Amino acid sequence: MENSTSTSISKAGSEYNAGQIKVLEGLEAVRKRPGMYIGDTANRGLHHCVYEIVDNAVDEALAGYCNEIKIIIHVDNSVTVVDDGRGIPVDMHPTEKVSAAELVYSKLHAGGKFNEEGSAYKVSGGLHGVGAAVVNALSKWVKIEIKKHGKLHELRFERGKAVKPLVEIGPLDKPEETGTTVTFKPDNEIFEVHEFNYDTLVNRFREMAFLNKGLKISIKDERSDRKDVFQYNGGLVEFVEYLNRAKTAIHKKPISITQSKEDYEVEIAMQWTDSYSEVLSGYANAICTPGGGTHISGFKTALTRVLNQYAKDSALTKNLKMSITGDDMREGLTAIISVKLPELQFEGQTKDKLGNSEVEGIVNSLVGDGLKTFFEENPDTAKTILRKSIDAASAREAARKARELTRRKSVLEVSGLPGKMADCQEKDPSKCEIYIVEGDSAGGSAKQGRDRKNQAVLPLKGKILNVEKARFDKMLGNNEIKMLIQAIGTSIGKDNFDIAKLRYHKIVIMTDADVDGSHIRTLILTLLYRQLPELIEQGYVYIAQPPLYRYKRGKSERYLKDEKALEAFLVENSLSDTILMIDGKNIEIEDSRKLINKYRAYTKNLQSYDIHFDTMLLKRIIENSELSNEVVKDRAKLETELEKLQKYFKEQEHKTLKKYNFEVFEDKEHGTNQIKITVQTTARNKKFKLGGHFFDSPDYADLVNNYDGIKNFLKARFEITREKSEMQTFEGLDAFALHILEDGKAGAYIQRYKGLGEMNPEQLWETTMNPENRTLLQVKIEDSIEADQVFSVLMGDQVEPRRQFVEENALNVRNLDV
Repeated sequence: MENSTSTSISKAGSEYNAGQIKVLEGLEAVRKRPGMYIGDTANRGLHHCVYEIVDNAVDEALAGYCNEIKIIIHVDNSVTVVDDGRGIPVDMHPTEKVSAAELVYSKLHAGGKFNEEGSAYKVSGGLHGVGAAVVNALSKWVKIEIKKHGKLHELRFERGKAVKPLVEIGPLDKPEETGTTVTFKPDNEIFEVHEFNYDTLVNRFREMAFLNKGLKISIKDERSDRKDVFQYNGGLVEFVEYLNRAKTAIHKKPISITQSKEDYEVEIAMQWTDSYSEVLSGYANAICTPGGGTHISGFKTALTRVLNQYAKDSALTKNLKMSITGDDMREGLTAIISVKLPELQFEGQTKDKLGNSEVEGIVNSLVGDGLKTFFEENPDTAKTILRKSIDAASAREAARKARELTRRKSVLEVSGLPGKMADCQEKDPSKCEIYIVEGDSAGGSAKQGRDRKNQAVLPLKGKILNVEKARFDKMLGNNEIKMLIQAIGTSIGKDNFDIAKLRYHKIVIMTDADVDGSHIRTLILTLLYRQLPELIEQGYVYIAQPPLYRYKRGKSERYLKDEKALEAFLVENSLSDTILMIDGKNIEIEDSRKLINKYRAYTKNLQSYDIHFDTMLLKRIIENSELSNEVVKDRAKLETELEKLQKYFKEQEHKTLKKYNFEVFEDKEHGTNQIKITVQTTARNKKFKLGGHFFDSPDYADLVNNYDGIKNFLKARFEITREKSEMQTFEGLDAFALHILEDGKAGAYIQRYKGLGEMNPEQLWETTMNPENRTLLQVKIEDSIEADQVFSVLMGDQVEPRRQFVEENALNVRNLDV
């Protein structure tokens, strides 16, 4: 929901003296202004904390002392990072008089990576000495275990402060072992987002494994028992092949160049595909630089220079009437540029862009030499790449002619607007919004319902062209795309796009909530991501969130976001002005509302497990068994509990038509047991595993808590009396809850919207376009490489990667519209 607020500026106190200057001591500054150190306190910042700790372990690998890194996400959303490096120093610092381990976690700008003579790290991703201390400052607690000198040492912090100094726990079983284990729990008082996303972390650590040839990185999520292990002896070459798995390469093997000069090392892998977009990813000392930097510009210069020279020497370009640009040469290119250098210069602690000026010339020189040598030794591959560049140049020229033609027809002219579009009166782009609407029906309602002062509406007919499969000139021939570009005002193409000419600072995609609407929304997002990415990067793109339900009874009308909101409203509506008794005792309305909500949450959560679990089994375990994480570890107790379950379901076979089989096997890796379960029905057999992690998970705890809250009422007697009606009696919570929901619907008309066209203009304004009431989702790119992969896999030509994606994610679907 959006709320507009007005602010007034008043003078502060007239006195401004030394007494008003506040000094933030220690890590207090980090807790006060966390965004300065980790970017934000939402999703990006939360995961950045894990990256900081893992980066320290990777630095040990870069120094040649670490072979394996383990990351574990625990059920309480704390994270453990384990490395087998040298271990943080445990001796006393000569001047600070505390252990070195405590120092690096409690003092800003303390570390072993300042690259002075005798530094512990020749190459590292850390340069400010604040990463570990920042994570400590923003965590509820941190526990550090250090294996060093044949002993295990431990150090604990709470909200940045040491609970007690470093202590020696005891001797190691294997005295030769070294390494550091860091476990931290992000502070909920600091972070807006508290749940780690497994896929986000996996994408990052897969990259790290590619970038550090041979390094083994494993990640495990104890909340879901998902785990992955990454180790790539092929390094960047395997990385490029992975990125291009959903594309068709025009030459078989990626080009690999590794060159070094003094303390600088440049490693590049690249491969051209038949796609029309480029993917250039830069890394400095294994740290991703999404903002680019001098290593990227050096690579581009070298590539353009060498290919231009090769083109001049080649007969392929003799009759070419246009020149080949750097953009033409990079069309369809996937390239990874990794540099390692002793003294990093980044823009900000989040290390978004490399700033070392000397790197540009070094990369230019080294890559130029390596690429020139490769082309001389592989003339067939060089000619294939050159032909691709010539095709791109020809297509660019065709697109230019098409653009000129369409300009003469006022299709892409900045001053003109599409005929179907309804523009707004406001001319300040920062105050303007445009709604991209599916179809003339919804477009008509949106035009009538909008605020004409600052809201424009552009209806698109049908599904626009999938630009992932189309070249630039063909894309410009699509009428709906032309209208969209014309309306936005920025033009399109690297030579013509101008963000300063953007007409609207809120571009809102408003499509139906069905399959077709989702497809159209995806096609529009593909266009914006591939051709107008700056609009997404600068936060101008949004997705409208229309309500799913409309409730109307008499003159009362209510719009509800989803089924959960509808149920809550029905319960509240039914219980108002009632007198309720349970087993002869009065109960407050608020308590009865909580009871029904708990009951609905319990039953719905049970049902949600049915895809990958079994509802009947889960219900029995919660309500009538002693299974727990501790029982799972004890094989004898576990087998006793499973025998009880087996006996119960055997007796129920004639009712349920299901057969259950339980088998216990030892999980040696984690020192516990696992239960292998087979549920056999007449139609199919379902097999899954169950371990102790499940019984410690937050989801299972929620189920147990909800059941504990309702179990004493499952067989209770409910008596409800309403004004001007007789008392009604219900035996058991099931019957009572069902009655309340049905009563809430009585006499009401409940409409489930499938399309925006079902709403009249007033309804569309009130629910979806009114800034006072609406909910908008802002489109963001958290991971540029993963975003590129998703669009390539789902919208590209290759069928096999898309099939694999569907199979891997099918069990995560909850609301399927077919």
